[in-house]
Amino acid sequence: MCGAVRYEASAEPLAVVVCHCRDCQYASGGAPANVVVLPKGSVKITKGKVKAFAKAGDSGKKVTREFCADCGTPMFSVPEDNPISIVKAGTLDDPSWLKPSLTIWTKSAQPWAHIDKGIPSFEKQPG
Repeated sequence: MCGAVRYEASAEPLAVVVCHCRDCQYASGGAPANVVVLPKGSVKITKGKVKAFAKAGDSGKKVTREFCADCGTPMFSVPEDNPISIVKAGTLDDPSWLKPSLTIWTKSAQPWAHIDKGIPSFEKQPG
């Protein structure tokens, strides 16, 4: 939000995901998180610093969430033992071109949440 952290990605997205897990709800303020899934190692911070917070996910494996050290904007998630990096869609300079390809963790979605029936959805993390 403040522009203190900048990054670039060297790969095309593997997926654009709407995630309703409780951790994403906490990070977003209640709604699902809209995220871009990229190959691990394809995101490089070019300016600024992030702070990190690690917590075990539903699988028991650690997910490290990174956020702007200045304003606290959630930016990235890095799941342990997984070949992906996750970028919060709202941090892109222009996220208007993104189109969600699937919805996950619908089991945790709030009753008032909209779930797009036009894309595949999963009660948990697809495996």
